[in-house]
Formats: sequence, C-alpha cells, structure tokens
Amino acid sequence: MEINNFVVRRAVASDAAAVAEVWLRSFDAALPSVRRAHTDDQVRSWFREVVVPGQETWVATVEGAAVGMVVLDGEELDQLYLDPAWQGQGIGGRLVDLAKRRRPAGLALWTFQVNESARRFYERHGFVAGESTDGHRNEEREPDIRYVWRPAQP
Repeated sequence: MEINNFVVRRAVASDAAAVAEVWLRSFDAALPSVRRAHTDDQVRSWFREVVVPGQETWVATVEGAAVGMVVLDGEELDQLYLDPAWQGQGIGGRLVDLAKRRRPAGLALWTFQVNESARRFYERHGFVAGESTDGHRNEEREPDIRYVWRPAQP
C-alpha cells in the first residue's frame, strides 16, 4: 500500500473521534479473545473527554485520514494503535521513534501477554520484557507484561 501525504501531529479535539475509531478497530482485530472493559461509546467518550485533551496524544494521518495514534503519559507509552489496514507499513515504528524522541530518558508500557505481535514489535524496537502479571491490576483482567526501553549508554 502506498503512503501518500503521511503526517504525524499532535491530536486536537476534532481528532478525538477518529483516534477512538483507530483504537476500536485495532483492539478488536488484534485482541479478539480479550474482553473489553468498556463499550464503544465509552471508549469514544474517554478519548474525547480525557485522552486527547489531557494527555500527549499524537495522530498519524494518510491523506488526512487517521491511521494510527500514540499517547504518552509521563514516561509511559500509554497507547499505540494502528488501523489494521495500515499495519506493516512502518507507521508503528515511526510512532515509537517519535515517543523515544519525546522521552529520551526512557519509556515503559504494558501490553497483554496474548498480544504476541505487539510483543515482537516492541522487542524489535528495543523494549525489554520485565514484570508479568496475572491481570489483576487491569480492567480487562487479562495477563499482561511490562516492557521498558532505555537509551543505549555511550
């Protein structure tokens, strides 16, 4: 798939709906066995009222349409989702690179243990697996794993 007019920029209020739709499509495609803790409308409201206005949210667009998003919250890479149709095009790597530039001291994130493609992706991008849990601390009650990235020391 050819990528024309690719842009990564800070999300604004008018992007919240499109960013939420990317999240919904990606979660459903990547994690069909994981029970979502919130309805579609609750997810849309969360992006509109909490995430986009209150967290460092970036949107990746192609031809003006949202195809990916990343949310940074302190040193947490809190959300990274791509529209399933745009996976494998290097967009996720560009979003991780942006996150690393924005947090040069390091990043950490959680992903579900069943999300093997995400785990491989983060490991390819220098994240190291650490703590694993049985899911008791997340809303989905799904076993998860913590990944950490620290820059190489000179």
